[in-house]
Amino acid sequence: MNESGGAGLARAAAAPRAAPPPFEMLVSAHGTAVLRVCRAMVGVVDADDVWQETFLAALRTYPTAQKVVNWQAWLVTIARNKSLDHLRRTARVPEPMETAGDGPLEGGDVVVHAVEAGETAAAVWAALARLPQRQREAVVYHHLVGLPYAEVAALLGNSEAAARRAASDAMAALRALLGGDGKGHGKD
Repeated sequence: MNESGGAGLARAAAAPRAAPPPFEMLVSAHGTAVLRVCRAMVGVVDADDVWQETFLAALRTYPTAQKVVNWQAWLVTIARNKSLDHLRRTARVPEPMETAGDGPLEGGDVVVHAVEAGETAAAVWAALARLPQRQREAVVYHHLVGLPYAEVAALLGNSEAAARRAASDAMAALRALLGGDGKGHGKD
């Protein structure tokens, strides 16, 4: 019985896997999302450095990352870890950024549109910096990067329900900090 199970695992391990995409394609496809994570975690001043550290670390482990299923989640995890390392080293709170991230953001929420608009981006990033870390990460990973709650939960090390709650609480806090949008999302 053990031999057949072991033989099945050996066959599965020997089965050809699809080749990973070229690393340059990963940078092009997911660089903006990683930059948003870095900006939300460490602030605009240090985000570029952490972004570079993220992709250098990813490039170092890329040859052995053959079993990665979701490349964006893999890169966001590395960005999160590099951001936390940076925050531990510098013990600083994120600073508001002057402009919105590169490229358009998707979603219909007032907070996402405020970031996209640019003129209120500094206020949004300042409000994000005031949130507790788990809430900030949950809202960035789900609403700005677009990861599903299951992957947000894996990044945060909690359940999907806890990730949803953290993102919901964060969005409510952001709406309150930004004054609501008058469409029933915030308190009047």
